[in-house]
Amino acid sequence: MSRTCDLLGTGPMSGHNVSHSNIKSKRRFQVNLCNVTLRSDALGQDYRMRIAAKTLRTVDFKGGLDGFLTGTKNKKLTDKAKSMKKAVAASLEATGESEAAA
Repeated sequence: MSRTCDLLGTGPMSGHNVSHSNIKSKRRFQVNLCNVTLRSDALGQDYRMRIAAKTLRTVDFKGGLDGFLTGTKNKKLTDKAKSMKKAVAASLEATGESEAAA
């Protein structure tokens, strides 16, 4: 299982450990992944996923999974998230809530 965020695809980064004498050795900065279940109000469905803690804060700030997906550009989302965004947009359009949200 890869250590990447299921929504944004954030992965590990590389860098250096730097000692007091300025000797640099390679290291990896791992992503802080959380196993969460997020509910889509538009679809009435729960999604289990591993997302970064920073992404979870953003989802909460945007008002839930639906608000996060509709407010995020497709370029930033993973393929799985893009398909969820498409389903949410279709559901909101069918119920007529997309005009009320804008």
